[in-house]
Amino acid sequence: MIKADLINRISKELNIPKQEAETGVNLFFDTIKEAILKGEEIEVRGFGSFRFRRRPPRSGRNPRTGDPVKVPPKKVLYFKPSKLLKELINKE
Repeated sequence: MIKADLINRISKELNIPKQEAETGVNLFFDTIKEAILKGEEIEVRGFGSFRFRRRPPRSGRNPRTGDPVKVPPKKVLYFKPSKLLKELINKE
């Protein structure tokens, strides 16, 4: 599913114009982006959470030359599905 599919589904389910659905979807994603940029964790009950993990600095190698390279520390965003979502995915 892509963003356009999501907009179409919301438009049909709520019986609203596509422009309104698009505004709502864009607002939702913009709010999530702003929270992420502020370093906040995001939790959507029944769906999952977005959190940061810190990767420490490490040494690596340039694959072409084999020279050692220092990789700086960084924050990585990851998604952790909720227990409910995990159960739905693994349901057989």
